[in-house]
Amino acid sequence: MEKWQNNKAWFLVLPAFIIVAFSAIIPLMTVVNYSIQDIFGPGESVFVGTEWFEEMLSNYRLHDALWRQFMFSGLVLLIEIPLGIMIALAMPKRGWGVSACLVSLALPLVIPWNVIGTIWIIFTRPDIGLFGVGINSLGLLGDTFDHTARPLYAWITVLIMEVWHWTPLVALLCYAGLRAIPEAYYEAARIDGASSWATFRYIQLPKMRGVLTIAVLLRWMDSFLIYSEIFTLTGGGPGNTTTFLSIYLVKLATMQFDLGPAAAFSLIYFVIVLLFCFAFYQALLNVGKGEKV
Repeated sequence: MEKWQNNKAWFLVLPAFIIVAFSAIIPLMTVVNYSIQDIFGPGESVFVGTEWFEEMLSNYRLHDALWRQFMFSGLVLLIEIPLGIMIALAMPKRGWGVSACLVSLALPLVIPWNVIGTIWIIFTRPDIGLFGVGINSLGLLGDTFDHTARPLYAWITVLIMEVWHWTPLVALLCYAGLRAIPEAYYEAARIDGASSWATFRYIQLPKMRGVLTIAVLLRWMDSFLIYSEIFTLTGGGPGNTTTFLSIYLVKLATMQFDLGPAAAFSLIYFVIVLLFCFAFYQALLNVGKGEKV
């Protein structure tokens, strides 16, 4: 008897497709439409082709913002990934301490992003902030620590804020990866007399490759798309010191109201994020396989 193929279950995907269409595809097509037109008003526009893309790609402000963005995201990964691994290795494996650590680590992750910026504004103020007053009272810097006045201090504040906010995510992912390793691997390592470093290098790190791939991709995308925390904390200042791509895009679209260039810049931004995420994903998949990336 020939089996009848019933594909009606695919209709269950239709609601998800409609939601994605209205929340992502249609807005994206609107941005593409704006990026190739010069808009003067409602119903008044002129087709300009790739003019806005050429203007944005040759814009030195975009180049500066892109360089700052790469440096910020690179520093975030260099700090958060090793620190998250170390925290996960130091966490208890059983007992009440596990729940206490998990809850404590999750606290920064549930705070809204704009509130994070507000917290660190108050925390680092040189007159009333616990961190600002404390570090200035030590007199180690030679001048007043004020992230609104000195570019270096602005960068330090932004990096500390980002590390405090998102390192727990990396630690939780790494801890989940460590807990998924069968106890038999550790037993074999103890029988062979393997050191703690050898156990980490040849057992724990390879087994965490999957969760580390997720952690790197999430942290790269989020740090590259960061907006709320930076806008609340520094507003892109002092000067343009912390004006990253998202900050520059918002200024271009909402303050200067250059919709065409802003749309072109948005698409360039989108492509950069996709390309680097793909590159990171491929690189991490090939780690330990002897393949060239």
